[in-house]
Amino acid sequence: MKIDENKSLHRYHTFHLDVKAKYFTEAKSVDELKEIISSDIFKSNSHLILGGGSNVLFTKDFDGLVVKLSLPGVRVQEESQDEIVIKVGAGVVWHELVMHCVAKGWGGIENLSLIPGTVGAAPMQNIGAYGVEIKDVFHSLEAVEIETGKTRTFSTDECEFGYRESVFKKALKDKFIITSVTFVLQKEAKVNTKYGAINETLASWNIEHPTIADVSRAVIHIRQSKLPNPEEIGNAGSFFKNPTIASKAYEALKSDYPAIPGYPQEDGSVKVPAGWLIEKDGWKGKTIGQIGVHKNQALVLVNYGGGKGGDIWQLAQEIQASVKKRFDVELLAEVNIV
Repeated sequence: MKIDENKSLHRYHTFHLDVKAKYFTEAKSVDELKEIISSDIFKSNSHLILGGGSNVLFTKDFDGLVVKLSLPGVRVQEESQDEIVIKVGAGVVWHELVMHCVAKGWGGIENLSLIPGTVGAAPMQNIGAYGVEIKDVFHSLEAVEIETGKTRTFSTDECEFGYRESVFKKALKDKFIITSVTFVLQKEAKVNTKYGAINETLASWNIEHPTIADVSRAVIHIRQSKLPNPEEIGNAGSFFKNPTIASKAYEALKSDYPAIPGYPQEDGSVKVPAGWLIEKDGWKGKTIGQIGVHKNQALVLVNYGGGKGGDIWQLAQEIQASVKKRFDVELLAEVNIV
């Protein structure tokens, strides 16, 4: 087990902030991970498990041990005429997995193209985009319990998936480390194009009968047109969750703001785009020193270079307070604050 001290985390998270970890190590196998969590340095320090670093905001240096999870591998577990079951290491880059599956003709996750991060982080917050969520293709996952070092398998029900939620962000937060995720994909996939932006993009390309590769290409095109590339401008994608409010509250808002979008939920509530609220409140494109709100997507807070995590978090809190005051809607951070 190799331990680095005073390690720069600049390249290990997508905000690219100039922060350091007191200690840093990397796990490339389950055995290595178990060795790390049983070590004295792990037990005697605060610790942070890091995947792709695409959903974390460091507000200061990390005074403890950062464990970079780099478990590799994409293995076929089962195969039938219609389906294929694959087991994927937690350290595999999510978009690289999507591209691998699209190239193989395995359908189900093409709508999740270009989402940053790693496979291990995907079920933690039930990542989703353009009408698809992880839970739609999820079979099971394996995770190591930090306290005992034992491996446990979790089913879909045991993961308790919700909107950008799972049991690993609630009751089992910081108790398990996901090491692999198993997915069920389709060989003859039915493409999901229910989002208008996908249909509009495909139509502009004169594609009437899209394949999963076409849908993936359309999603990539849409995301690149709206979201900054983290390699060029530091960011963690959508900083806030889309809030869900009572239908009466939505109708009251609609009377004042007729153009406000709303998406009815099964429980009778209405999901409202956080980006619309933030933009309507005047934050879109606002720059404060080396940080700000992206000019094309109000949901994205950015580090233009040399920004501080504490300043980004302060900006986020100011946006929350401003939206609350104007719309009486609570915005919750989707990004983990460290």
